[in-house]
Amino acid sequence: MKLRTASIAENLITLPAQAKDTQWPTQKWARGSAPASADAVAEDLFNLTPAQGVTYGLVVIKNGELVYEKYGAGANAFYLQYSWSMAKSITHALFGILVRQGRVDIYDPAPVVEWKDDERAEITIDQLLRMSSGLKFNEDYVDGGLSDVIPMLQTEGRHDMGKFAAEMPLTYPPGTQWSYSSGTTNILCRILKDIVGGGASGMLQFMNDELFEPIGMRTATPKFDTSGTFIGSSFLFATPQDFARFGLLYLRGGSWDGREIVSPQWVDYARSPTYKDDEYCYGAQWWMDAKDISRFYCGGYDGQRILCVPQKDMIVVRCGRTPEAEAPYLWGKVNELIELF
Repeated sequence: MKLRTASIAENLITLPAQAKDTQWPTQKWARGSAPASADAVAEDLFNLTPAQGVTYGLVVIKNGELVYEKYGAGANAFYLQYSWSMAKSITHALFGILVRQGRVDIYDPAPVVEWKDDERAEITIDQLLRMSSGLKFNEDYVDGGLSDVIPMLQTEGRHDMGKFAAEMPLTYPPGTQWSYSSGTTNILCRILKDIVGGGASGMLQFMNDELFEPIGMRTATPKFDTSGTFIGSSFLFATPQDFARFGLLYLRGGSWDGREIVSPQWVDYARSPTYKDDEYCYGAQWWMDAKDISRFYCGGYDGQRILCVPQKDMIVVRCGRTPEAEAPYLWGKVNELIELF
């Protein structure tokens, strides 16, 4: 299936190729060096105040090589970290594999039984991927009375999260408004489960065979709900080095050591803006830096990030716990680190 050109932004920055003399990190990362001044900036990311939270891991990849790595608060290189919403970008990759295999057309109406014969039946997979389905969903992580994501993940929706989200009513016509929603990602994951077949075990085998094993992401540990749906909105655990491998896959345009995992058009689709304001820019299950949309990233609650910087052929992975109010300091320091290279 070809992606519609209207869905892909023009003039996207060309992604860097893997240098012929740099090994692919399927087994281990080639090691490079960082500027001596990187230590001082990185140290600031670990010497946070209690209000700023804590950094567990920081990994920097430059030109396909691991050039900086540091851990704190008792973590180490083998410590599995939370993805939180970085898992949404992995969900994007799983759909890209199905697209490459010709098993799904994202411009078709989403096959959701709850929507049969009502106005939601017009919602497409593309609109779910772009967070523009029009479905009601309140992405609030604080107020349990107003939130839809808390009951979906923790209480009445936890056994079948895709069903919980699919039963939400429309608040806008599909495709007319952008609204960030973990619910729509879990609807997508239920669709994935139905297409792949075999329940949770079938889905896990698909993820391992088609994505994790080919790129050496061997610590990846996805979580499933009772119905067997991958909780792709929020729950995948891996080491920072393995999160960096996933970032490298997208920074290299979807191919790994000569094997196409997802198409380059699928990567471009992820990093083509659906919504942008002065603070946020969103594509399809991936974010972009609103101040420099050539930079694209997987983002998660509490400041998890896999940041791809094509101009410098860099990836920065940060895992930790930082409240959103303190995020400007955190990402300011990350930008300082990037500018050293």
